[in-house]
Amino acid sequence: MLLEKNEVKNILCCPQTGDKLIKSGSKLVPEPNQDPNQEPIEYDIIDDYPVLIDFDRSVLEKENFRNVSSVVARHSYSGLSGVVKRLVSSPKNVTAENVEHIMNLLLRTKTRARVLIVGGGTIGQGMGPFYSDPRIELVSFDIYGAETVQFIADAHSIPLPANSFDAVIIQAVLEHVLEPNTVVSEIYRVLRSSGLVYSETPFLQHVHEGAYDFSRFTESGHRYLFKKFEMIKSGASAGAGTQLLWSLDNFFRGLFRSRKAGKAIKLLFFWLQHLDKAIPEPYNIDAASGVFFLGKKQMTPIDGKKIVAHYMGAQR
Repeated sequence: MLLEKNEVKNILCCPQTGDKLIKSGSKLVPEPNQDPNQEPIEYDIIDDYPVLIDFDRSVLEKENFRNVSSVVARHSYSGLSGVVKRLVSSPKNVTAENVEHIMNLLLRTKTRARVLIVGGGTIGQGMGPFYSDPRIELVSFDIYGAETVQFIADAHSIPLPANSFDAVIIQAVLEHVLEPNTVVSEIYRVLRSSGLVYSETPFLQHVHEGAYDFSRFTESGHRYLFKKFEMIKSGASAGAGTQLLWSLDNFFRGLFRSRKAGKAIKLLFFWLQHLDKAIPEPYNIDAASGVFFLGKKQMTPIDGKKIVAHYMGAQR
């Protein structure tokens, strides 16, 4: 379950120095050990959300944070539109199974576990158990304010202490960061010894979130991104049928210069996503809409020879 904001404020750190933050007037500042000859470091609190971003090292612009709304348009779905949304973007069984696996691993030997959600402005598909289970101490952040986050930050500099989380979840985020390797390094830093990471990232998906969409990963490339983690499980989170549905949506959207045309086609062919189950996993891996990785923090990274041998697609 989500921790209260006040609980989380007690563990926040300066993204520039790593020092613990304390309140000074209406700002958060590092504990008073700053060099008096340097410009003071301070962070705004907007609508009760600490905004912990080093704007000098981020693609985010400070002037966009006069309020905490998202810089990208977020669509809400309720009523009939919610029904349609669930129909054309059905919950993934793969994600649900992986989340159940993670919960079992986390709570097998302890009564409580502290979990970090990177990009938690909305509750991701299949992530409900982390929010509902009282044994989970959940910390969540994004680049905009929401009921499901306690602070605002850039994942390239996570403002949290090292070795402080049992698991980190990052779903549909790594394609939106400029330097995925840096973000994964930050995830590694905040995880405790043998801590778990779970990531879902697109492979064959079209651009979404406009200018804030940068990267795609094959299953092997995604696994190598987490080279300092021992693999527990990896594969396609959504397969070739889902990928074809994405393509039809975007083809007709472009052909008719209409987002509505694409969505109408997607509604007509929604059933394609369910054919993922009929396609063997190696073929899904080679034509996946998205991939996942579940791993455990380790000291020694895998090398390039091992990642070549790792390939699990149909072209072996």
